[in-house]
Amino acid sequence: MTSIENPFGQVLVALVTPMTIDGEVDWDGVEQHVDDVITRGADGIVISGTTGETSTLTDAEKIRLVEVGKSVAAGRAKIIQGGPSNETAHAIQLVKQSEAAGADGIMAVTPYYNKPTQAGVLTHFRMIANATDLPMILYDIPGRSGIPIKYETIMRLAKHPNVLAVKDAKGNFAEASRVMNQTSLLYFAGDDANALPELSIGAAGLIGVTANIAPGPYRTMIDAVNRGDLTTATEQHRLLEPLVRATMTHVPGTVSTKYILHGLGRIASPRVRLPLVGPEEWEAAQIEDEIALVHGLEGVDVTNFRPDRNAAAGGALPKIAGTTR
Repeated sequence: MTSIENPFGQVLVALVTPMTIDGEVDWDGVEQHVDDVITRGADGIVISGTTGETSTLTDAEKIRLVEVGKSVAAGRAKIIQGGPSNETAHAIQLVKQSEAAGADGIMAVTPYYNKPTQAGVLTHFRMIANATDLPMILYDIPGRSGIPIKYETIMRLAKHPNVLAVKDAKGNFAEASRVMNQTSLLYFAGDDANALPELSIGAAGLIGVTANIAPGPYRTMIDAVNRGDLTTATEQHRLLEPLVRATMTHVPGTVSTKYILHGLGRIASPRVRLPLVGPEEWEAAQIEDEIALVHGLEGVDVTNFRPDRNAAAGGALPKIAGTTR
């Protein structure tokens, strides 16, 4: 089996999309946040994915996010378009537009809600991959899409020259090991809590939500894994654990990440677009209790954590609704 060069990076941030209080994209905030996570250690940015609120972004916003990301990154990190659609024709259109806008890669999710057969899943991904020269990551997340990308389908897709990687949020490490043993596909941990376990069986990197807040510790973890230093990697895993719990267990990751970033003074507003809403009082209290347990993480000083439950409350309706075309 021939190994392939990793064209995506190793510490990939599933980027939140900063927004103003009325739910419009905060373009200055986007620039600042992209620069911030790259400066802190990220070498890949997945824009307009699930965490970036892809379902409520317009196509024009998705393409502009690629353009802004490329401009700010200036070669320091890869910009991956994470927002193709569950409609194959729309996904193809968006992939072509993203490539023209300068994207370095594509992350395409299993068609959600439609629940196609595996033949449909295979055809969907093949047609997207055929439409671009960009390297592509398959996003396997049955918890959101309703169906998995089955082993047999992954094996068939691995033969496509543009399909180079899998973002694995399925959590089946036995299957991941089997695929990595039998193909040259790169695996990326897609569940923040499982980043180190998946890296330990050969994953190439991670695509993380918590990395919006703490890319530095993930950089340290990856570098330690690369040089075979399990002790250092495990230390970072343990230090990250309460932050991962705060981010990923009480409310949707987008909501908690924006709440925490705003509380740390790193984005101007914690606003999300409906149907997402900010944490309720009891949910905010749970997040804050977890944050109080965070210590020793590079770049995360919780003594400066000033959460604003009022600013986070509710959700916004943007001026222009997200469109499928």
